[in-house]
Amino acid sequence: MLTGQESVIAVVRVLGALPVLRWQLAGAIIAILVDFSDLFLMDWLGGVRNYQALDKALDLAYMATFLVASLRWTGVPRRVSVGLFLYRIAGDVLFEATGWRPVLLLFPNLFEFWFVFLAASRRFWPGYRITGARAAAWLLPLLALKEFQEYALHGARWLDSYVAVDVVVSWWRWLTGWF
Repeated sequence: MLTGQESVIAVVRVLGALPVLRWQLAGAIIAILVDFSDLFLMDWLGGVRNYQALDKALDLAYMATFLVASLRWTGVPRRVSVGLFLYRIAGDVLFEATGWRPVLLLFPNLFEFWFVFLAASRRFWPGYRITGARAAAWLLPLLALKEFQEYALHGARWLDSYVAVDVVVSWWRWLTGWF
């Protein structure tokens, strides 16, 4: 059973995932920003018992909308999307079963980066065809970026000791200190 605070976060996250069904690129950006917003909501509302478990469960909302949107594609983009989605789900299941955060490094959410890349390429380069070779070539740098992010979050845990609101306040003070 979710706490009241967890329920508010869940509603925000689910609603934030829906725009991708209408606007793939803009919706994906909205969904990702809303995904990060739970850090602020958690700080303001409190009452979140197990953030990692809640976050992984709520990630399924945007991942499901990304999957539904990518099922409209054909060929290599669609097959890669489905494969990456299933791979990440396997990692999430294994993480929930073990609680071992390095699992998330072994099963990075490359699906998210792939979807954003494809949505951007379809928006800005509609004639660009994704072949198997091009998919492999693009997946390598996307994987490197995603592994860095996963390492920062789950391996090194660089952000575990920060409160999101405090970080924004510190950045604001640093920026305004120049004026």
